[in-house]
Amino acid sequence: MNGHLPPAGVMFDLDGTLILSDRSLGGYQLLPGAVELLTELQRRDMPFLALTNGSAYPAAQQAPRLRALGLPIADDRLFTPNSVAARLFAERGLSRVMVLGTDGVRAALEAEGIATCAPGDDGADAVYIAWHPDCTMEHIHAGAAAVLDGAALFSASDVPFFASKSGRAFGYSCAIGGAIARVTGVEPEVTGKPSQHALRFVAERLGVPVDRVAVVGDDPKVETGMARVGGAIGIGVTTGTTSAAEWAAVPAHQRPHAVIGGVGDLASLLFDSPGVSR
Repeated sequence: MNGHLPPAGVMFDLDGTLILSDRSLGGYQLLPGAVELLTELQRRDMPFLALTNGSAYPAAQQAPRLRALGLPIADDRLFTPNSVAARLFAERGLSRVMVLGTDGVRAALEAEGIATCAPGDDGADAVYIAWHPDCTMEHIHAGAAAVLDGAALFSASDVPFFASKSGRAFGYSCAIGGAIARVTGVEPEVTGKPSQHALRFVAERLGVPVDRVAVVGDDPKVETGMARVGGAIGIGVTTGTTSAAEWAAVPAHQRPHAVIGGVGDLASLLFDSPGVSR
């Protein structure tokens, strides 16, 4: 991490970094060292949070499942693209959002005071694409029609795959967004990683400058890409979508500042490396 001040806060990806989910997002498996690391960060009073691109569940539903595994992540320390989207919608005065996503997506937005509607309802001034395994062509048609009528277009994620216990799993938001963009000519504005909306949100929630945020994740185009563009500290792990050899093949200007085998190796990097304060 030469050339950077030591991290003052840490953002973790979930799938492939702290846990592996099954492809339906219904079950979790801890990755080695995750509980011990988060416990040590708590002991040292270093702020941390988790930002997942998974948008299916609100934090109040997902965080208790993680705590049941032993991960000390409070509800207000777990965020999704829905968290970022709700803030963007409020800032831009978008008053009625058509959600192409699960009931959990709508519940997360409504909990933040955002009025939502279903595909095909009239009067939407924005369309938001999120986790939607039951998407139909009728939903895509409704979203495209709203965009052609002037609604703004947003997507939780444009990442085609994420790490799961069964290997690479399909990113629904990316596929649905691609279909609507092809029809309308309008590319969705991404609210989750690797958007700079997400990085600024993370820094604010951690209460530290962007250049003091360590962004830990398994995907060079997602977490590392977000960190590199925004001036944060990128740390890659090999427990998800990217092997050590694949990290080494990433062009130098896109490579993370450090690559570790897994989060179990992060404590020594944060606290024991020369020039990193304890």
